[in-house]
Amino acid sequence: MGQPVVHFEIIGKDPAKLREYFGELFGWEFDVPSPVSEAVSDPENYGFINRMTMSDGTGIPGGVGGGPGYEGHAVFYIAVPDVEAALQKAENLGGKRRMGPERAPSGLVVGHFTDPEGNLVGVAGPG
Repeated sequence: MGQPVVHFEIIGKDPAKLREYFGELFGWEFDVPSPVSEAVSDPENYGFINRMTMSDGTGIPGGVGGGPGYEGHAVFYIAVPDVEAALQKAENLGGKRRMGPERAPSGLVVGHFTDPEGNLVGVAGPG
């Protein structure tokens, strides 16, 4: 069985404006501030999207954040049992580590890598 996508993020230099934009566009509401690693976003400027699901219960949680020192990007996260091992494997297969492992205040560990085409991908897990 493969590993599932468990989270997505949209990061930019003006996270309040991004939250306003996506809130208007999709009806999203945010829990601000939310506990994230400073490597991901200014913790005071990150908002988890209040969980919404389809009628069958499916849906991926996400967040919007960033701040003046953060480059704009969108990323999805795959659940892995070991973030460091996943980052090493990504590198061995031709990817490039961009961040991590980093531990969030919640205890979740995250990392970013780019695939051989330069697409940003995240991994998240307990360690």
